[in-house]
Amino acid sequence: MTLVSHEFAGIGARLATGMLCLALFAAVAHAATPSGAPVAPIAGEHWVGSWAAAPLDFRQLSPLGTPPPVAPEDRAFPGLTLRQQLQPSVGGSRLRVRFSNRFGTAPLAVSAASTGGGAISPASLQPLRFDGRPGLTIAPGADAWSDGIDFAVEAGQTLVVSSYFERSTPLSTVHLQPSNATWMSNGNAVSAPRLPDAQRVPVNAFVTGVDVWAARAIRTVVAFGDSITAGGLDGDGGGNSYPQQLATLLRKSPGPGAAREVAVLNVGIGGNRLLYGGAGQSGLVRFGADVLGQSGVTHVIVLMGTNDIGRTAFIGAPGQVVPASEIPTPEQLQAGLQQLVRQAREKGLKVLLGTIPPFGGSSYWNEHTEALRGAVNRWIRGRQDVDAVVDFDAAVRNPAQPLALLPAYDSGDHLHPNAAGLAAMAGAVDLQELRE
Repeated sequence: MTLVSHEFAGIGARLATGMLCLALFAAVAHAATPSGAPVAPIAGEHWVGSWAAAPLDFRQLSPLGTPPPVAPEDRAFPGLTLRQQLQPSVGGSRLRVRFSNRFGTAPLAVSAASTGGGAISPASLQPLRFDGRPGLTIAPGADAWSDGIDFAVEAGQTLVVSSYFERSTPLSTVHLQPSNATWMSNGNAVSAPRLPDAQRVPVNAFVTGVDVWAARAIRTVVAFGDSITAGGLDGDGGGNSYPQQLATLLRKSPGPGAAREVAVLNVGIGGNRLLYGGAGQSGLVRFGADVLGQSGVTHVIVLMGTNDIGRTAFIGAPGQVVPASEIPTPEQLQAGLQQLVRQAREKGLKVLLGTIPPFGGSSYWNEHTEALRGAVNRWIRGRQDVDAVVDFDAAVRNPAQPLALLPAYDSGDHLHPNAAGLAAMAGAVDLQELRE
């Protein structure tokens, strides 16, 4: 079994075809906060991230086990409407939508766009505008926000964002969060409650964030990681990801500070590595845009390193080329995680650092990779410069066989937790840490 087929079991099957592009880049300014001190929320009315996804270069979908479905010169689709579903994690009375062209090599022209509730009716659909205009053009590598509109949003409800592309639009930037969430239709159908002759699209494009306007203090937590964070490997579209289950726990749980609303943004990418690119930019490269660039971000949960470690199990395997320069040492992984911690602290974020879950019995496991995982986890558990350690390893391992997942938590590949295991991961997070 190859590296890509194990890490992306379930994802590759959903990528038989592809669609278009997206991106992001924003900056958030916070004063540095001493470890353990409460995070001061932004005073006054402000935009807060309520939903986000981490973008991928479409050309990097081939490492997921599925080649791009069309030749590079043919990846252009004129006169199409795309409609994507998403679920905000906190509510508000106004919203705005982020469109991106992070990996595009040509300008991206959005001719028209709209948003509406999941049960779409003509009354719920509202046009989006950009500096008062119905469309916009986004330069390569850039992103853009729509104007804010009055639109009541509730946490956990389904929203749809529709985009029309009159001109031929090359595929470039896409994302999989959640999967199976986008449909396409010919012509301009952004104002149509139902897309005519709608076809499912296995990747999402352009839309990477939704902000809500907050007149109250809201904590915004970004969950940063790989497929174990991204979720959706059980075919449910990501609904059972640990960040989404964490958001549900925060909404439902009583206790001190429970009235303090917390948004949870999932920026996991399947196959992503901390130190090197491949399935997405490396964690070190994308941390600035995908975490620090989110509106109103106050906390980050970091769970990275599984793919850096597991890749080393394929040295010399048929069909696998693993450069010696990409085989990490414990010290390199520790230094990479420390760099993320330092960047987050410099922006005033609270940092929760997660231990790497077990993968005994998977194609990632051998004595060397287990030694690497153990060394990194010991280092994580000894951190004094983070606000909390989330022991994901302890939450999902088998007490009788601690190098492996508990059978009741195993998706079947011995690497990815199933829905019950992801719920256990969400339950391992100290909710009070996220409310302070």
